[in-house]
Amino acid sequence: MKYTVSIEIALPREKAAQLLADPAHMPKWLRGLVLHEPLSGLHGQLGTKSRVVMQIGQQKFEGTELITRREPADLHAIPEGGVVHFDREIVGEGMWNAVRDRLTEAGPERTLWESESEYRFSGLLMRMVGLVMPGSFRKQSLQHMRDFKAFAEQGKDVRDAKD
Repeated sequence: MKYTVSIEIALPREKAAQLLADPAHMPKWLRGLVLHEPLSGLHGQLGTKSRVVMQIGQQKFEGTELITRREPADLHAIPEGGVVHFDREIVGEGMWNAVRDRLTEAGPERTLWESESEYRFSGLLMRMVGLVMPGSFRKQSLQHMRDFKAFAEQGKDVRDAKD
Protein backbone atom coordinates (compact mmCIF):
# COMPACT_ATOMS: atom_id res chain seq x y z
CA MET A 1 0.00 0.00 0.00
CA LYS A 2 1.36 3.44 -0.98
CA TYR A 3 0.00 6.96 -0.62
CA THR A 4 1.20 10.58 -0.51
CA VAL A 5 -0.21 13.34 1.68
CA SER A 6 0.82 16.99 1.92
CA ILE A 7 0.17 20.15 3.87
CA GLU A 8 1.32 23.75 3.70
CA ILE A 9 2.77 25.32 6.85
CA ALA A 10 2.93 29.09 7.42
CA LEU A 11 6.60 29.08 8.43
CA PRO A 12 9.88 29.34 6.52
CA ARG A 13 11.22 25.92 5.45
CA GLU A 14 14.28 26.14 7.72
CA LYS A 15 12.14 26.81 10.84
CA ALA A 16 9.63 24.08 9.93
CA ALA A 17 12.46 21.56 9.39
CA GLN A 18 14.08 22.45 12.71
CA LEU A 19 10.81 22.04 14.62
CA LEU A 20 10.05 18.74 12.87
CA ALA A 21 13.51 17.36 13.69
CA ASP A 22 13.60 18.43 17.35
CA PRO A 23 12.83 15.43 19.61
CA ALA A 24 11.76 17.71 22.46
CA HIS A 25 8.76 18.81 20.39
CA MET A 26 7.57 15.37 19.21
CA PRO A 27 5.14 14.75 22.12
CA LYS A 28 3.51 18.12 21.38
CA TRP A 29 2.40 17.18 17.87
CA LEU A 30 2.79 13.42 17.40
CA ARG A 31 -0.56 12.22 18.72
CA GLY A 32 -0.32 8.84 20.47
CA LEU A 33 3.44 8.93 21.05
CA VAL A 34 4.31 6.99 24.19
CA LEU A 35 8.06 6.60 23.67
CA HIS A 36 10.70 7.48 21.08
CA GLU A 37 14.17 6.60 22.31
CA PRO A 38 17.39 6.14 20.33
CA LEU A 39 18.92 2.68 20.66
CA SER A 40 22.00 3.71 18.69
CA GLY A 41 23.08 7.03 17.23
CA LEU A 42 21.74 10.53 17.84
CA HIS A 43 18.03 11.27 17.52
CA GLY A 44 17.06 12.02 13.93
CA GLN A 45 20.53 11.60 12.46
CA LEU A 46 21.30 9.34 9.51
CA GLY A 47 21.67 5.71 10.63
CA THR A 48 20.06 6.23 14.04
CA LYS A 49 17.96 3.32 15.25
CA SER A 50 15.19 4.11 17.76
CA ARG A 51 12.50 2.26 19.69
CA VAL A 52 9.06 3.75 19.02
CA VAL A 53 5.89 3.06 21.01
CA MET A 54 2.56 4.52 19.86
CA GLN A 55 -0.90 4.21 21.43
CA ILE A 56 -3.78 4.66 18.98
CA GLY A 57 -7.06 4.16 20.81
CA GLN A 58 -6.90 0.71 22.39
CA GLN A 59 -4.13 -0.42 20.03
CA LYS A 60 -0.49 -0.21 21.07
CA PHE A 61 2.23 -0.40 18.43
CA GLU A 62 5.91 -0.97 19.14
CA GLY A 63 8.54 -0.89 16.45
CA THR A 64 12.06 0.03 15.48
CA GLU A 65 12.75 3.14 13.40
CA LEU A 66 15.85 3.55 11.24
CA ILE A 67 16.73 6.96 9.74
CA THR A 68 17.70 6.19 6.13
CA ARG A 69 18.13 9.76 4.83
CA ARG A 70 18.49 13.25 6.27
CA GLU A 71 19.54 15.99 3.91
CA PRO A 72 20.95 18.37 4.62
CA ALA A 73 22.47 17.07 7.83
CA ASP A 74 22.64 20.64 9.21
CA LEU A 75 19.20 22.26 9.25
CA HIS A 76 20.63 25.76 9.70
CA ALA A 77 21.38 27.88 6.62
CA ILE A 78 19.63 25.52 4.18
CA PRO A 79 20.44 26.66 0.63
CA GLU A 80 17.72 28.69 -1.07
CA GLY A 81 15.55 26.44 -3.20
CA GLY A 82 16.96 23.33 -1.54
CA VAL A 83 14.80 20.41 -0.47
CA VAL A 84 14.92 18.96 3.04
CA HIS A 85 14.61 15.17 3.13
CA PHE A 86 13.73 13.03 6.18
CA ASP A 87 13.40 9.33 5.30
CA ARG A 88 12.89 6.47 7.71
CA GLU A 89 11.85 2.85 7.92
CA ILE A 90 9.75 1.49 10.75
CA VAL A 91 9.46 -2.23 11.44
CA GLY A 92 6.99 -3.72 13.88
CA GLU A 93 5.13 -6.96 14.34
CA GLY A 94 3.51 -7.80 11.01
CA MET A 95 4.44 -4.49 9.36
CA TRP A 96 7.19 -2.66 7.48
CA ASN A 97 6.73 1.06 6.71
CA ALA A 98 8.90 3.50 4.76
CA VAL A 99 8.24 7.23 4.99
CA ARG A 100 9.87 9.79 2.72
CA ASP A 101 9.27 13.38 3.84
CA ARG A 102 10.18 16.39 1.70
CA LEU A 103 10.03 20.02 2.78
CA THR A 104 10.17 22.64 0.03
CA GLU A 105 9.66 26.39 -0.10
CA ALA A 106 6.06 27.22 -1.01
CA GLY A 107 6.61 30.98 -0.68
CA PRO A 108 8.65 33.47 1.35
CA GLU A 109 7.23 32.34 4.70
CA ARG A 110 5.58 29.05 3.67
CA THR A 111 6.69 25.42 3.56
CA LEU A 112 5.16 22.53 1.66
CA TRP A 113 5.51 19.22 3.53
CA GLU A 114 4.96 16.18 1.32
CA SER A 115 5.01 12.74 2.91
CA GLU A 116 5.08 9.53 0.89
CA SER A 117 4.31 6.33 2.81
CA GLU A 118 4.66 2.72 1.80
CA TYR A 119 3.41 -0.20 3.89
CA ARG A 120 4.02 -3.92 3.59
CA PHE A 121 2.16 -6.32 5.83
CA SER A 122 2.95 -9.85 6.95
CA GLY A 123 0.81 -12.11 9.05
CA LEU A 124 -2.90 -12.62 8.59
CA LEU A 125 -4.09 -9.95 11.05
CA MET A 126 -2.01 -7.10 9.59
CA ARG A 127 -2.86 -8.11 6.02
CA MET A 128 -6.54 -7.98 6.93
CA VAL A 129 -6.14 -4.54 8.52
CA GLY A 130 -4.36 -3.32 5.37
CA LEU A 131 -7.12 -4.67 3.13
CA VAL A 132 -10.13 -3.64 5.22
CA MET A 133 -8.93 -0.25 6.52
CA PRO A 134 -6.39 1.21 4.06
CA GLY A 135 -7.86 4.71 4.45
CA SER A 136 -7.16 4.73 8.19
CA PHE A 137 -3.40 4.83 7.57
CA ARG A 138 -3.69 7.84 5.24
CA LYS A 139 -6.11 9.53 7.67
CA GLN A 140 -3.66 9.05 10.56
CA SER A 141 -0.77 10.49 8.51
CA LEU A 142 -2.86 13.56 7.67
CA GLN A 143 -3.83 13.96 11.35
CA HIS A 144 -0.15 13.97 12.36
CA MET A 145 0.56 16.62 9.71
CA ARG A 146 -2.38 18.78 10.84
CA ASP A 147 -1.24 18.44 14.45
CA PHE A 148 2.29 19.50 13.49
CA LYS A 149 0.91 22.50 11.55
CA ALA A 150 -1.20 23.58 14.57
CA PHE A 151 1.83 23.19 16.84
CA ALA A 152 4.25 25.00 14.50
CA GLU A 153 1.92 27.88 13.64
CA GLN A 154 -0.07 28.33 16.87
CA GLY A 155 1.81 26.45 19.59
CA LYS A 156 -1.04 23.95 20.08
CA ASP A 157 -0.10 20.82 22.02
CA VAL A 158 -2.01 17.60 21.22
CA ARG A 159 -1.70 16.57 24.87
CA ASP A 160 -4.05 19.46 25.74
CA ALA A 161 -6.76 18.25 23.32
CA LYS A 162 -9.99 16.92 24.77
CA ASP A 163 -10.59 14.32 22.02
